[in-house]
Amino acid sequence: MQQLINVWSALDMRRRLTVVLATLAMFAAVLFLSRMAAAPSMTLLYAGLESGPAGEVVRSLEQRGVVYDVRGGAIFVESGQRDELRMTLASEGLPTQSSQGYELLDGLSGFGTTSQMFDAAYWRAKEGELARTIVSSPHISNARVHIANTGSNPFQRDVRPTASVSVTASGGPLPASHARALKYLVASAVPGLSPEDVSVIDGSGALIGAAEDAAPQNASEDRAEMLRERVQRLLEARVGFGNAVVEVSVDTVTESESISEHRFDPESRVAISTDTEERSNTSKDQGGGDVTVASNLPEGDGAGGDSSQSQNSETRERVNYEVSETRREIVRQPGAIKRLTLAVLVNGTKGTDDTGAEVFMPRPEGELEALRELVSAAVGYNPERGDVITMKSMEFEPIAPAGTASTASMFDNMNLDIMSIIQMVVLALVALILGLFVIKPVLSRDSEGAAALPAPDGEGAGSAGDLPSLTGEIDDGGFELPSLATMSDFDDANLPDLGDFGGGGINGDDPVTRLRSMIGERQEETVEILRSWLEDKEENA
Repeated sequence: MQQLINVWSALDMRRRLTVVLATLAMFAAVLFLSRMAAAPSMTLLYAGLESGPAGEVVRSLEQRGVVYDVRGGAIFVESGQRDELRMTLASEGLPTQSSQGYELLDGLSGFGTTSQMFDAAYWRAKEGELARTIVSSPHISNARVHIANTGSNPFQRDVRPTASVSVTASGGPLPASHARALKYLVASAVPGLSPEDVSVIDGSGALIGAAEDAAPQNASEDRAEMLRERVQRLLEARVGFGNAVVEVSVDTVTESESISEHRFDPESRVAISTDTEERSNTSKDQGGGDVTVASNLPEGDGAGGDSSQSQNSETRERVNYEVSETRREIVRQPGAIKRLTLAVLVNGTKGTDDTGAEVFMPRPEGELEALRELVSAAVGYNPERGDVITMKSMEFEPIAPAGTASTASMFDNMNLDIMSIIQMVVLALVALILGLFVIKPVLSRDSEGAAALPAPDGEGAGSAGDLPSLTGEIDDGGFELPSLATMSDFDDANLPDLGDFGGGGINGDDPVTRLRSMIGERQEETVEILRSWLEDKEENA
């Protein structure tokens, strides 16, 4: 400790200031890196919240004493507490949804609520529920739904409901297939709404899927991709992954057709009703009724005359027939397969020849024929339609792997935090650089002169051989020696009595000779005197 004090005393003001500033800089760097290494790892809790829900989440975190960090519109917490905080905040209903759903209807009462007010609240709740469903998708961060309902006015005709959906995608533009799904989602939730009457707008104000709605949809590419994946999966189960290449071309019908047919068959008839009518008529004539002489006779023979009798019967039958009639209406929509073409390339196998060299061997025809039958069944091969399947077995060219292959490391099984290790290494390097290149050179330069002086306590004091260098420095003007008159002014504490040196005095008239003799006999006292001179000189300066 005494040596440090002596070294510090030997430094001038400029070097003292340099040492102080370097020490403070080192401690500041060590403190900064220590806090950085000890700081908890922050991870994302919520992002994209509106001001109100975000404030409620921050207030709840402050009440729990949780360390958090707000960066723009995102809230970060410690990695170990993220999942627990999400569950806890969800149990409290946080973050609250900006769009409300059917809970709006809970606040309506039967008193003071008109039908118009209830209808408005109902459609507002419907829009909120649809927005919640859309936001539940991981590809969408925000959504708003607007429904233009026609109302319940019976006098309005030819008025259809419409809707618009404004979405903000997360991570990239929203694909047209996703926008088409949103149209069907909204149209299915609103009675009388068709998907064509729903517009989807992205965050930049562009209409999604407008080009597909204007042009007829062509599903040939989607169907070809589906068939290709089906055949690829089937072949790779036999030949292995990467040993089969399948290309499918689907020619589909692009125009729509409507056929109506009304046919009568005169050869085919069916009785639909039968009407039968029968008539029977009977008449009898007994002749004349005149009174004559014969009619007065006792036997009465002369009373009779000529008589006649007639009977008539008639039957009528009426049958109604219906001629056979056939009505048929055929509507052909675009998308039907007109022609199917498949090209299948299968890799062969490796074998050895007579010399033992590895050669390529194509797959046998029997195996190719079996694979062809499987492919035909998978794609619905129809020769009457003109479908063509071409299958060949050829050698594949090897593809060089891109990049470097990943190998297992000995640190994979160790639970090491790479960022913490890097921070500690940087901390050690900064401390080492400050110690080696700033403090040590300053201390070493200023302690060169003091290192040659013997210790004041006498331990490890230099021998008489060290005196020539000291006296040489005195002779050369390294120290400005006072005169004898000045030396006599020092008291006993600073300068010992000259009579004590050499046991009764020093012979010689030369002051330099006497001083050398004193230094050789009393080295410790000489060092103390020189140090006091140096200190007095610095104080006067």
